[in-house]
Amino acid sequence: MKIKLIAPCGMNCNLCSGYLRDKNKCPGCREDSDSKSDHRARCIIKNCDHLKENNWKYCTSKCHKYPCVRLKGLDKRYRTKYGMSMIKNLENIENNGIRRFINDEKKRWISGNKVFCVHNKDYYEIK
Repeated sequence: MKIKLIAPCGMNCNLCSGYLRDKNKCPGCREDSDSKSDHRARCIIKNCDHLKENNWKYCTSKCHKYPCVRLKGLDKRYRTKYGMSMIKNLENIENNGIRRFINDEKKRWISGNKVFCVHNKDYYEIK
């Protein structure tokens, strides 16, 4: 798993169907995009002024808006539909560091040479 594939919101893009698919593969939320139709270019969390002003890589409890309305909504949707919490991910990153988070994610989502996709609940070969 790649650290650069952990989005500012706490999403692990390594587990995303957009990243794991072969056709029209998404490069991850941290990659820049010029296309106004690309969700990454329009993402409110990725483009958050508080993140930019403070040079934070991830949403953090240091922010006076944490968790903001957008993050709460995203977290609720992912907990309900996919069994994963962005806020829990962010707390783990803040409390234990990104490297420990990545190691824990490997144990949770990887089996052999396959990674579990949270969106379609299937395993994909690690490339």
